[in-house]
Amino acid sequence: MTHFEYRTQGTCAQLITLDIDGDKVHNVTFYGGCSGNLKAIPILVEGMSVDEVVAKLSGVRCGNRPTSCAHQLTKAVLAAYEEERKKG
Repeated sequence: MTHFEYRTQGTCAQLITLDIDGDKVHNVTFYGGCSGNLKAIPILVEGMSVDEVVAKLSGVRCGNRPTSCAHQLTKAVLAAYEEERKKG
């Protein structure tokens, strides 16, 4: 299992941390942002595969912004997965 930190861009949340085990996502934590959403998203994605997270959350926007915390999570998950694959 690899622990990963991702600095977000264009969102209120500034940092996402997560663990990735193979292609499974665990222990997502957002730092900053809207408390309710950022508590709910980690519960909903716990144990999902990278592909599932990306399929469900990629492209989600926050208001007029071209991104959202959910969309930034997809970027974090993909980066973590790539790092995990390089180690394997």
